[in-house]
Amino acid sequence: MSISLLLPLLGIVLGGIFVAAQAPINASLARALGDPLLAAGVSFGVGFVLLAVIALLRGSWPAEGAMAAAPWWAWLGGVLGAFYVAIVIWGVPQLGAMSTVAALIFGQVVAALLLDAVGGFGLPVQAITWQRLMAIAFILGGLLLSRAG
Repeated sequence: MSISLLLPLLGIVLGGIFVAAQAPINASLARALGDPLLAAGVSFGVGFVLLAVIALLRGSWPAEGAMAAAPWWAWLGGVLGAFYVAIVIWGVPQLGAMSTVAALIFGQVVAALLLDAVGGFGLPVQAITWQRLMAIAFILGGLLLSRAG
C-alpha cells in the first residue's frame, strides 16, 4: 500500500478512535452539566475555539465572498454534527460506547453507500455491489451481536 493511501487511512482510524473516546467523554460532561444539549453546545464551543485559533494562526481565513459562494447545503455540516454529538451523548449511557459507535458506523455506511450510488454532494458515482451490501450486513451483524446477551 502506498504512503499516499496509508497516511489518510491511519488518520481516519485515529479519527475513529477519537469518536469512540468522544462519546463517553461527552456523556461525562453531560452528567456534570446536567443536560446533554448543553454538553453538546459546550463541546462544539471548545472545538470552534480550537479550530478558529488554528485557522487564524495558519492565515487560512476565507477570502471575501468565498462563504457566500458555498452551496446552501454546505452549511448543514454543523447542524448534522450538532445532532450527532447530542444524540451520541444521549445514547452512550443507555447503550454503552460499543453499541453506540456500532450503530453510528452502521448508519454512516448505509448513508455512504447511498450517497456514492447517486453521486450525492458532488461525489463520484460508485455502484452498489454485493460486496458493499455484504459489508453493511456484517456491520449490522456486529451491531446486533454487541446487544446480544
